[in-house]
Amino acid sequence: MPAFADLVFVNGSVLTVDSRFTVASALAVTGGTITAVGGREDIAACVGPTTRVVDLKGGTLLPGINDSHLHGCGFGIRTPPMALDLSYPGVGSIADVVEAVRVAAEQTPRGEWIFGIGWDHGYLAECVDDSSRLPTRQDLDAVSPHHPVVLVDFSAHVSWVNSAALARAGVDRGTVPPPGGIIVADEAGEPTGLLREGAQACVQRAVPALTRETRAKAIRSALATLRGLGITSYTEPGLGPGGGQIMGGALAQETLDVYRELSAAGELTARVSVLLLPTGLSSTAAEFARALDGIEAPPSSDPRRLNVIGVKIFADGIPPNKTAWMHEAYLGGGCGALCVGGDTDDERVAQIREMVRHAHAAGYQVGVHVTGDRGIDTVVDAFAAAAAEYPRTDARHYVIHGDFLSGRSMKTLAEYGFGVNMNPTIKWTVADLEQEFVGPERAAYAWPYRDAIDAGVMVASSSDAPVTFPDWRRGIASMLLRESKASGRVSGPEQRIGLAEAVRTYTVNAAWQDFADEWKGTLEVGKVADLCVLGGDLLTADPHEIPGMPVELTMVGGEIVHDVLTG
Repeated sequence: MPAFADLVFVNGSVLTVDSRFTVASALAVTGGTITAVGGREDIAACVGPTTRVVDLKGGTLLPGINDSHLHGCGFGIRTPPMALDLSYPGVGSIADVVEAVRVAAEQTPRGEWIFGIGWDHGYLAECVDDSSRLPTRQDLDAVSPHHPVVLVDFSAHVSWVNSAALARAGVDRGTVPPPGGIIVADEAGEPTGLLREGAQACVQRAVPALTRETRAKAIRSALATLRGLGITSYTEPGLGPGGGQIMGGALAQETLDVYRELSAAGELTARVSVLLLPTGLSSTAAEFARALDGIEAPPSSDPRRLNVIGVKIFADGIPPNKTAWMHEAYLGGGCGALCVGGDTDDERVAQIREMVRHAHAAGYQVGVHVTGDRGIDTVVDAFAAAAAEYPRTDARHYVIHGDFLSGRSMKTLAEYGFGVNMNPTIKWTVADLEQEFVGPERAAYAWPYRDAIDAGVMVASSSDAPVTFPDWRRGIASMLLRESKASGRVSGPEQRIGLAEAVRTYTVNAAWQDFADEWKGTLEVGKVADLCVLGGDLLTADPHEIPGMPVELTMVGGEIVHDVLTG
């Protein structure tokens, strides 16, 4: 008796994403594994009396999408129903934000906190009309006198709070922010309500700690959104003792414990890779080493569903918050030297090299958050130095963000087999603002996909949610078009890449980052059945139409977790 398939797909474009980017038209799944790929005749013998046959009707079957840098718990906490969505274009002015807070205050018991995320002063009408205008606590106070309000911007590096939040946290003109943090003050020295970088912790410390139940609810909420987007894997880029004051505590060690509980209960409808976060936005190498050595990371009961694979290190901030570490000063008042923690350039170089060395020697994969060209060169040099001192095969260290990745760093990454994780939807979001802060030439170069791929660097793509919404379709369109969200203006057409290359960054390249490309990331016989069905033919679609193509089915390990198709 032949082994009949549980499910077969026919009559569509099956993008295998193998080494030749072969396009088939049919695929069979048996017992959670891909068992046949080819034409309809190749899978005919797999169809039995109980086999579900899915007619793709000209649609596209892809490997499950792997968002390789996505804060799952943070995304759940900072999006509806757990927080206000203040992102553009739904919110386009300070007045819009104030109205959203007013409505929330009417629906929230007196004294409870109100949270929101996604505002971007570059898209707030009042700030566009007057470049000196920034959001203030007074904007919020009239509609929320009895509720502390914390509104985190799209980048998660700036918080806009009201007077009640400042009072609850005990923040006033005499408060000294943590190293690297800025409490923005007016001419009289009073806090305006904007807290940058580490200063956000001044208020976050006053927010009631997240319970395990809240963390679980947030992760479940995120998973529901992700499976509807065809996302079958993601990387939680930093959970540990260093995350207690980041994203409202969503990155704390307890979140990893909750992930373990959800995995054991069979509730993870996506595969989750985790980077440990020993320390936060600013630390010394000695503090980092002590924290990393003290973390307990017991093995997962199902490492293909939940797996701790590496360590995250912060090297700098990101634009437009003026903390990118650049070789040359950038427009808008940014500095060429480092703007983190008061360190001098040479001091921070030494600290980063030692942190990377320690994590590498301990056997971890290392992912480093860094954005400016000077910072990226420093990090890549640290990777190379650690690899030379402690030779390891296949460490797969990578630069997180890599917006101003230099040619010399590309060469080193390629030589050592290291990678870069880029964010196309951030490029789409900030393309116009980049020109203001770094100038048109560097803005056009930012997120240099074409150059990095041509240099032989392994490039993965991600959303950095909740910084941007985790819509890989928008990311694909951004890589193909290089257009801005606000104006539609093209930014750096020479850095465009092709469709096959873009799809790889969300599938097999991301699986490589997970040390999992042997068993996921492509549609080949023997690989796990992590699949995504897209309505319409991705191969022939106008790039502008890709974000609107519906996700019709999502499968993880042979289990359908999202389905709007009829059998």
